[in-house]
Amino acid sequence: MTETGPFTELNSRRLGPVRRFFVRHPRAMDALVVALTAITAGSSGLGADPQRSVAAGLGFAAAAALALVWRRSRPLVVTGAIVALGVLSLATTGSFGGLELALAFALYAVAASRPARTAWLTASVAFAASAGAVWLWEQPSADPIQRDAEGNYVLTDDRLGNTTVLVILVLAAMAIGISVRNRREHLADLMERANALSRDRDRQAQLARAAERSRIAREMHDVVAHSLSVMITLADGASAALDRAPDRSRAALAELSSTGRTALGDMRRVLGALADDGAPLEPVGEGQDLPTLVERFRTAGLPVHAEGLRLEPPSDTGLRLALYRVVQEALTNVLRHAPGTPQVDVVLRHDPDRWEVEVTDHGGVVPAPDAGGSGLGLIGMRERAEVLGGTVEAGPWEHGWRVHVTIPTSEAHR
Repeated sequence: MTETGPFTELNSRRLGPVRRFFVRHPRAMDALVVALTAITAGSSGLGADPQRSVAAGLGFAAAAALALVWRRSRPLVVTGAIVALGVLSLATTGSFGGLELALAFALYAVAASRPARTAWLTASVAFAASAGAVWLWEQPSADPIQRDAEGNYVLTDDRLGNTTVLVILVLAAMAIGISVRNRREHLADLMERANALSRDRDRQAQLARAAERSRIAREMHDVVAHSLSVMITLADGASAALDRAPDRSRAALAELSSTGRTALGDMRRVLGALADDGAPLEPVGEGQDLPTLVERFRTAGLPVHAEGLRLEPPSDTGLRLALYRVVQEALTNVLRHAPGTPQVDVVLRHDPDRWEVEVTDHGGVVPAPDAGGSGLGLIGMRERAEVLGGTVEAGPWEHGWRVHVTIPTSEAHR
């Protein structure tokens, strides 16, 4: 799907301004067809011999043009009506009256909207009836150039020429109509596949978000449980030392207050970000730090150049875990998608307002066995950063790939 909805003919193909206008306004094309038919057939009626009924020819032309208004909704009925008008015109005026073009438009509509078997059967019947009427009733026409010795116009038999023109128009209408029908079916199939893939991708992304949020909930459960344990211990210690060491009790109470505020902020973020807070939880292992993580990837053969890993880690456990997971996912992606890269740079920056993590690689030098990927790791990064009020930027960089994550430090900035 596109950002504005499913794929359609307008957003799946490059259309010029004229074609785009007629696709958006099909009735405008119908009006153009009706006008062209009326002008062509009307001109033929006005140019008829004086012995023929000009009014009858114009009437047949107007009726054929009017019938074409319904060519989209009832193409078979319109084709039959135009054939009947042509036969009546030949029987009464001795001329087809320029209705060949109207018949071609009607047959095009049949070929573009009906199966090929139905379209060819309709075209055969229409041509047989029209050609038979031409050979039965068409009258010789006066040649405007040649005259006989007495000055009268020479009459010429146009039945063979008119039949040839009829054959060409019928075949051209069928060829164009069938081609348009095949293209529409192919395009509709491609758009349906694209929309199905887009729906599957959206569902997969939603499932990935739900799974990642459940994992964040499990990690935050461990954080809150740890904070509550610390608070209980501090409260017990402060109560026991209240009489013997008031200063130590005040320090314990201050630490108790700080730990409680941190736990409350973590819980608010979790409740605000997760739609389902009843997922099963499991604890997260302790002792996870960035230097150990980077060293593990170096042992796996990744040439990591790191800066800022010895900075004092944030006191907010949720933020510390988010930074750890972001670096872990970024380095895992480099290991999978850029094997043999000459260097990977991991930079951790910190200022009073935010933490920044930047992981860049210089591109792989050997084919990656799993270059496609599912994109779920990036979704997890974004979810972790968004829970903490941060942003993620990921994309090509020089000869490799760059991931840049920014997360605010304090609750106020989030």
